Amino acid sequence: MKYNPIIGLEIHVELRTKSKMFCGCVNDSDERHPNVQICPICLGHPGTLPVINKEAVRKVIKTGLALNCQIPEVSKFDRKNYFYPDLPKGYQISQYDKPFCKEGYLKMDGRKIRITRVHLEEDTGKLIHPEGVDYSLVDFNRAGIPLMELVTEPDITSAKEARIFAEELQLILCYLGVSDADMEKGQMRVEVNISLSKSKKLGTKVEIKNLNSFRSVEKAIDYEIKRQTEVLNEDKKVIQETRGWNEAKGITVSQRKKEESYDYRYFPEPDLPTLHLNKRFIQEIKAEIPELPQQRRERFAKEYNLNEKVVKIFISNKNLGEYFEKVMSELINWVNPVRGYNDKMKVQRRQTSNGVKETEIKEKISNQEFLKLTNLAANYIITDFWSLFGKVLIKELEGKISPENFAEMIKMIYKGEISSKIAKQILPEMLKGADPSHIIEEKGLTQVSNVLELEKIIKDVIFKNQKAVEDYKKGKESALQFLVGQIMAATRGRAKPDIVQKILKKELGSL
Repeated sequence: MKYNPIIGLEIHVELRTKSKMFCGCVNDSDERHPNVQICPICLGHPGTLPVINKEAVRKVIKTGLALNCQIPEVSKFDRKNYFYPDLPKGYQISQYDKPFCKEGYLKMDGRKIRITRVHLEEDTGKLIHPEGVDYSLVDFNRAGIPLMELVTEPDITSAKEARIFAEELQLILCYLGVSDADMEKGQMRVEVNISLSKSKKLGTKVEIKNLNSFRSVEKAIDYEIKRQTEVLNEDKKVIQETRGWNEAKGITVSQRKKEESYDYRYFPEPDLPTLHLNKRFIQEIKAEIPELPQQRRERFAKEYNLNEKVVKIFISNKNLGEYFEKVMSELINWVNPVRGYNDKMKVQRRQTSNGVKETEIKEKISNQEFLKLTNLAANYIITDFWSLFGKVLIKELEGKISPENFAEMIKMIYKGEISSKIAKQILPEMLKGADPSHIIEEKGLTQVSNVLELEKIIKDVIFKNQKAVEDYKKGKESALQFLVGQIMAATRGRAKPDIVQKILKKELGSL
């Protein structure tokens, strides 16, 4: 029998702040030495008092506004009571009935996934379980780090949709600058609530804890749908519980009975004041929200006419997309597309000494040709340029290969001044900060376009490769490509392939 999956997500995100949530300890997820970023406050020593991190509050509200949430005027912190070895206070400062953000949504494929709430709390420490021993270790460096929790309504209907939601949320967080949301570092952790039902009515809910990759989110949900379906088809009852994901075995495993909210004995945090958020404060935060992934996705497709695959790469890699736009800004200033393509591409004018306005001297190309230029730039950025990413960061690349220099190289390729092979040769040299024109001049890589010079090289290649010539005469097209390759090798990639083919066919035809 088929059942309808009803899925809700709880997503925890460590915020990017200089200090922890309620004390002055450094918030550094890269710290590898245990128990060095701690103090009496985040360790819950008697007599210590917490102080609210204002920047963390701002970042949660910014996230809520980006997700179309309502921001209540009054909010407060609460104590969530439970015992766990990595929870030094014996309770967690969190939010219960008055969170910073509520009733929002994220649009996906034309429909809204509702967001119940986005609230702020402190993270716990981390337990370490060494192999071969009967004890565990605890590292409190993470205890007290600002932790944002987002809870969705059970609007998600498949494992794939859950994964897409989590991926889009991660992008939004990075664009907002509120978190790096690196799942490998534990900066973003997903928990899934899932039940099966024959109707829209909720079934028995099972929670899957601490999923630390998008792949795990999708696979854990798919497995749990299969497991619960088998249980129900055997006329058994699904147990309400918390389960963990065993990545190695590809299964969920029971961990403990699922707690209810009353088990945590929430009550208002007595050491922190109620917060009153005025409209001016909210408007200031709203003004800081940048262009978000979906807005940029739509703009890139419309403005640059890029295909979906290329747009996805630029949106998923924010710095790469920004570099592309800087390169395009240089190319737009170089060309003068016909009117009507884009407002940004209108002809710039200048005042001359005789007072007459004249159009600045620019290349004039059609919209169609400009789109070719755009796609040429995009393709080189996501292939040759991005291949250097493994050695240095994009931001560092930008400091060495400026958008101006990269745009200059694209112009030279477009105008046929250099070949693709030459571009691949000069790009690593550009890392040293040199512009492409100087590199080409110094290394003698200018395009071979002299017909007489090319004819001489081609005749020499024909003379040395008589077998390929005979194969070509027998109708083997691959022989022609072989000869072109030999000519390109002889010119070190400096000849234009189309000109080479034209002269080569003419020479072969005369034999």
